[in-house]
Amino acid sequence: MENTIQPIIAVTKPKEEEIRHKGREAFVGFIAGSLGGIADVYVGQSLDTVKVKMQTFPDIHKNMVSCFVETFRKEGIRGLYAGTTPALVANIAENSVLFGFYGVCQKLVLKFTNQKRVEELNPLGNAVAGTLAAFFCSFALCPTELIKCRLQAQMEMEAMKPKGHPRVKIGPLSMTESILKTEGMRGLFHGLSATIAREMPGYFALFGGMEVTKNLLTPSGKTKEDIGFLALYNGLGPTLVRSFPANGALILTYETSRKYMHEVIDTF
Repeated sequence: MENTIQPIIAVTKPKEEEIRHKGREAFVGFIAGSLGGIADVYVGQSLDTVKVKMQTFPDIHKNMVSCFVETFRKEGIRGLYAGTTPALVANIAENSVLFGFYGVCQKLVLKFTNQKRVEELNPLGNAVAGTLAAFFCSFALCPTELIKCRLQAQMEMEAMKPKGHPRVKIGPLSMTESILKTEGMRGLFHGLSATIAREMPGYFALFGGMEVTKNLLTPSGKTKEDIGFLALYNGLGPTLVRSFPANGALILTYETSRKYMHEVIDTF
């Protein structure tokens, strides 16, 4: 009887350990992605507001500098950071879902490539995993990004109303309520297909590029975990306006927090 029980215990223990490992990876990815999303918003939000205004009202805002100055003059720093709350929600939702599913999708890619460990995946495999994860994160990103953009364009929309018409400034919750009341749940998902079409190839390039860069920066005889991430910024000049520092903050925060959380969890 004892001989039959021991093999069963020996089989179930690795499975329990594997389930625990997958849960830990998903948790770490969720938290690290959330922290990266917060860093991303605060680094790039003001210039994101300028971008949205220029895209929505090209006749009013001719260039980046005049748009920035005009917004600051009329609305102050709060105007430049309009839509920060939904932007935070969007980025936290996007990056937590993205990096949470990224680990799951890496495991899926492993099955199709006959590899056993995530660390064995090449940049292409990681890029494919990032692309698949981006599909899922688009559903979290689309409604929050819609609200953010409408809040950022609020000043110009109010200015277009006829004279004497009452001008109202509303917040994220009121904007959400207004959309649900006038357009229903589908109104929150306007542009979903465009979001998916943007996110999937974008994250293919991001994760593929990130892994290629990490491979190039990894010293001989060391692993990718041993890199100093400040090397990513060597030679970057004043031409970095928003995209590079924002995405750099995202990746740096994600990788650093992920590394230290693993170290803390491994001590238990």
